[in-house]
Amino acid sequence: MSSRLVSAPFALSALTVAVAMAFSSPLAAQEITTADNEASLDTVYVTAEAIASQALGSSTITAEEIERRPPANDLSEIIRRMPGVNLTGNSASGQYGNNRQIDLRGMGPENTLILIDGRPVGSRNAIRMGRSGERNTRGDTNWVPADAVERIEVLRGPAAARYGSGASGGVVNIITKQPSDTFSGSVSLYGRTPEDSAEGDNRRAGFVLSGPVVNDLSFRLYGNVSTTDADSLEVNQEFASNPNATPPAGREGVRNRDINGLLRWDVNNANVIELEAGTSRQGNIYAGDRAVSTSGSDLLSELANSGAETNRLYRNTASLTHRGNWGDGNTSRLTLGFEGTNSWRLDEGLAGGVEGSINTEAEGSVSRLRNYNLDGEVNLHTQLAGNEHVWTVGFEHRDNRLEDPFSVQGAVNWGSAIPGLDTENQDGKADAQTYAVFVEDNIYLGDRWIVTPGLRVDHHSQFGTHASPSLNAQFHATDTITLKGGIAEAFKAPNLYQSNDNYLYYTRGGGCPFGYTGNTGGGCYVQGNSDLDAETSLNKELGIEWADNGYHASLTYFHNDYDNRIQAGLDEVGRTVADNGGVFQWENASKAVVSGFEGNLRVPLIGDNGSTLSWNNNFTYMVENENKETGQPLSIIPEFTLNTSLDWWVTTDLSVLLTGTWYGKQEPATRSSTSGGPQSGEALNTRSPYSVWGLSAQYYITDDVRIGAGVENIFDERLYRESNSSGAGAATYNEPGRAYFMSLNVDF
Repeated sequence: MSSRLVSAPFALSALTVAVAMAFSSPLAAQEITTADNEASLDTVYVTAEAIASQALGSSTITAEEIERRPPANDLSEIIRRMPGVNLTGNSASGQYGNNRQIDLRGMGPENTLILIDGRPVGSRNAIRMGRSGERNTRGDTNWVPADAVERIEVLRGPAAARYGSGASGGVVNIITKQPSDTFSGSVSLYGRTPEDSAEGDNRRAGFVLSGPVVNDLSFRLYGNVSTTDADSLEVNQEFASNPNATPPAGREGVRNRDINGLLRWDVNNANVIELEAGTSRQGNIYAGDRAVSTSGSDLLSELANSGAETNRLYRNTASLTHRGNWGDGNTSRLTLGFEGTNSWRLDEGLAGGVEGSINTEAEGSVSRLRNYNLDGEVNLHTQLAGNEHVWTVGFEHRDNRLEDPFSVQGAVNWGSAIPGLDTENQDGKADAQTYAVFVEDNIYLGDRWIVTPGLRVDHHSQFGTHASPSLNAQFHATDTITLKGGIAEAFKAPNLYQSNDNYLYYTRGGGCPFGYTGNTGGGCYVQGNSDLDAETSLNKELGIEWADNGYHASLTYFHNDYDNRIQAGLDEVGRTVADNGGVFQWENASKAVVSGFEGNLRVPLIGDNGSTLSWNNNFTYMVENENKETGQPLSIIPEFTLNTSLDWWVTTDLSVLLTGTWYGKQEPATRSSTSGGPQSGEALNTRSPYSVWGLSAQYYITDDVRIGAGVENIFDERLYRESNSSGAGAATYNEPGRAYFMSLNVDF
């Protein structure tokens, strides 16, 4: 790579920092009032939300909504109810089917970027990626307890392009509660019990404390302890491959422990410095899951029956942030952040039929991921040619370092030598650095038009420079009708497993491509590939929005052309030294297309005498979601999803919420996603449409004490995971049955 390409991002980054620091001069803030300063503490999020309002693909979940329908454990339970959102795996393989993650607009979980307070979260990247493109992970939406959340912003489509690699589908920004001016706090308890004892219980307790320490120093501290029990092996027992086999796994349990503290120093009316640190532990409660084995083993059944922890994630974070407020809406932010993840797991098979199956309860291994971030932005209000401009100019530097020696041991211990690779020196280490700059300009053209051009330029240490232009616009046709549209290019760099030439994924033969005859005892390898191209997508949306006197409706069409999707290759690129097996690589696939409609409808029904009733709906309809070369789906998602709710505040103290979700037909792949062979029999089964309903209520005993209760899945619409992977088609996950929950919150 030429030095010109490398130096340009550095120069632009330095310029951006210089601008930010220039605005940090105390002389620029002599007339800033305390009220202005307090309003600025959330500036970075408000600015992002204002920019997101240019796009129809944006939603906000408030703290009140979380309180009224609390998640059992993971915030994904709430996020999934937004338009354009599904819970899926990252492929159509069905592997780890109950560990579903947030999928925005059908682009897959790996193309959904999770942020906490605007900072990227990457702990799931510490988990080995298998040939199917799946990781045995719960994702990154469970690191912040529900009680500590101020709001969640979900940004889909073109407006997400400014966030860089991994945001092709969109962005989920989890924003935590900030310190308050007076000492306050809350304590919460939650419990959930399913009607069927074979399904896991939930229970959690948490607290949030906030207030001043001394004159200009304040704090916020939150903690959480929660446990979700695993489903019993009995849940899917009838679908075991034989009477002595380990059944397809139900939902895995998890034990969460979280503590996080923030100190905020209001230096003066224009400058705020925040120091934050946190640590979290997530330990699973094993339910019998494995990647490919249909029969399982006695060991897997014993571990599941004993409620063993077979993997643990330890996540430690720290950040230092400067925020500036310079009047007239001009603000700045500069953040230095660290995220360290240690992933401990009992050793799993790395080859053949035991791939992804725990093979010992005596030994475990650890992978270590270290993410370092430095980023900043400046928000400026200017007047040019008689029009108001709101600029956002920023930079970002990411340094990601992974060490996972166990992931290559299958090839080292059991495989044959590969030409050009020294198996004695495979330490599982990989790293990548990304430098980026971006600029967006919200241009207010008269009273009708807002146009937002943008450009982000990323330079990746392995994959060169990538420019992501974007253009979002809205036109106020009338006082109640707005037309909105956007187009943007987005990209995703290969992950640290896919791009590492020293990473070898080994199969003894069962995972070789369909019809492959080159395996004469040496098996097949999938090798990392440093010559990969970044995945790219051209994301487009066009829609209309209507709002009048509490009524609100919108309809959006989205179309994403997805290019260079990375997958395990099916074409041999080399042979073992002994010429008894084949070498394959991660490769860029052909084009894929994802398109559909999403929208919402809100109807106020009652609004007087302190009682309000509203009917709220949103929907997603997928028109297309397939690899254009193979005709296979990128993941298994419903043809449509419709969320509806009746939200009734009976009095100012009592609220009732009736919710329902319809899921459309789900179709599996007709070819194996790992070997390319045709599927047949039950592997072609579709999952029929179904619906799930819930009823909950919340009552304020006093202004500071509230209780909640509810029933989930009122009509006990249960679905089962009928095979460990794709053997039962789209029946890859459990839909739990009727359950009851209660909550108690005390504020002080």
